[in-house]
Amino acid sequence: MERIRAHILVRGRVQGVFFRVNMKRIADMNNVTGWVRNVPDGVTVEAVLEGTRDDVEKVICWSMRGPPGAEVRELKVEFSEYVGEFHSFRIIY
Repeated sequence: MERIRAHILVRGRVQGVFFRVNMKRIADMNNVTGWVRNVPDGVTVEAVLEGTRDDVEKVICWSMRGPPGAEVRELKVEFSEYVGEFHSFRIIY
């Protein structure tokens, strides 16, 4: 299976709605490693995802809508080569 890395930026009402906690849950369910954090601008969540193409795309698909209460207005995704740098998925505070 092809492994990939994705850097994503999710903009909208995505802070203060448990976006990061829910993304960690979805990533863990899909064996995706990496991290997620709030960007200081107050309207963006940033994440790096690594795993199989199918699993990473499941997390990206979820990110298009987010958890209840979120309002995603923009999603930017940049794919790159798998690095294998992470052992788990974590929230950066």
